[in-house]
Amino acid sequence: MNRAVHTISLFFAAGCLGGLINSLVVWGFGTAGITQALGVSIAPALNPAWLYPRIVWGGLWGFTFLLPLVKGRLLTKGLVLSLGPTLVQLLIVFPFKADKGMLGLDLGLLTPLFVLVFNAVWGLAAAIWIKAAGSSARARML
Repeated sequence: MNRAVHTISLFFAAGCLGGLINSLVVWGFGTAGITQALGVSIAPALNPAWLYPRIVWGGLWGFTFLLPLVKGRLLTKGLVLSLGPTLVQLLIVFPFKADKGMLGLDLGLLTPLFVLVFNAVWGLAAAIWIKAAGSSARARML
């Protein structure tokens, strides 16, 4: 298989896996009452309508691993790249798409912190998968 195709598909798959793990963590925190206990109204239902777009967007964000940022340390790169979806969620999705106020503050004052942590889970999960499934082609692309 072409090295570039292999690398691109690896990053998309890693992003999808990160999206799935992120979603399970968000759902788990809501189900366990952790977010509510800390004054944040994030407790989604685990269903295909909620899960599917999160996995697909996770995969699309996975392409950001192609960017030549933070060379060498893949886990650090995952954390840095997780700031992208965090900023989009806080500055675009919550205020304009979900009508939850700037930074999602209508959901609770700690919402930005939870979004930061949840997206860090995405970045770390994707980076770990890339590292575990990586190849010499991936190393050349980083």
